[in-house]
Amino acid sequence: MKTCKVLLLGFGVAGKAFARILMQTREKILAGKGIDVLVVGITTKSRGCLYRPEGIDLAEAIRQLEQSGRFDPDQPGYCRIDSLAAAQEWEYDVLMELTPMNIRTGQPAADHIRAALRRGRHAASANKGPLAWHYKELRDLAKENGCCFFFETTVMAGTPTFNMVESCLQYCRIDRVEGILNATTNFILKEMAKGVPIGDIMQRGREQGFLEADPSMDTEGWDAAAKLTVLMNVLMDAGLTPDKVDRTGIGGITEADIAAAKARGNVIKLMCRGEKDADGRITATVRPEEIPAGDVFAGEDLAGVYSLYTDLMGKLTILQYGLEPAQTGYGVFADLCRVLDRMAR
Repeated sequence: MKTCKVLLLGFGVAGKAFARILMQTREKILAGKGIDVLVVGITTKSRGCLYRPEGIDLAEAIRQLEQSGRFDPDQPGYCRIDSLAAAQEWEYDVLMELTPMNIRTGQPAADHIRAALRRGRHAASANKGPLAWHYKELRDLAKENGCCFFFETTVMAGTPTFNMVESCLQYCRIDRVEGILNATTNFILKEMAKGVPIGDIMQRGREQGFLEADPSMDTEGWDAAAKLTVLMNVLMDAGLTPDKVDRTGIGGITEADIAAAKARGNVIKLMCRGEKDADGRITATVRPEEIPAGDVFAGEDLAGVYSLYTDLMGKLTILQYGLEPAQTGYGVFADLCRVLDRMAR
């Protein structure tokens, strides 16, 4: 029987959702692939770290965080270590980069992934920063060291994007992408259109767990710009960084703007558009736009949506519904499954 040892850097919403999915599927993975998956390490910035080569009790780890806000310092395997040192020193097969995004540099998450790949370990990232700032370098480093490097969760959570393109759009050229990539601003604009006061919208979003105490990363368009950058770098080899995106957030949108758009039969959405023309010129924009109310992008129940424009398959549109933590966790889990498929060969 083979064993796959996993190191989780970060144990927030994505990490706990992944852990719950793994607990549900571990026996099925063992029966189907002949591989036992063990989470051997978890690092957090302020809640302690765990390292147990024989495997961490994930249910107990989740219980401790939810009940006391930190890991029990008296339990076996408890330690304090930074994530980079863990990536460099601990023994594992797959590193999962789940730490918060730094939109300005992609660090230190990029260094975490570099450390794993240089050691010949596989890596999966839910963090957009490394892909937005260092994609080509990390992609090439993975190839040089014979490692997997996956990142399904970076755009629209677990909705298949990169895996779908790699598996189903072989030899297709993608030269244009457009979509609504930030679910938080989509939610805010939708609720504003219903006449809900902005304070109530923000409170509800925080209660549901998808709106940060400081929502500026979303409302100023940085998160959407990072996701657009990732899509263009991976699918078009654009060599783009988020600071090169022509970006306008939704902070200036008022109820009067929304009402005026509605009178014209439109809704306002934070639209992302990226294109690579025949001469290789790159354009990328994030800005509020009016969309016809009957357009697929205007769907009231949508969390996110994007369209890919290809030479062989024409236009393909992918829609995401819901804002559940399990979706993010499943994207990370899907990356692990791809690694396991390789290990099982």
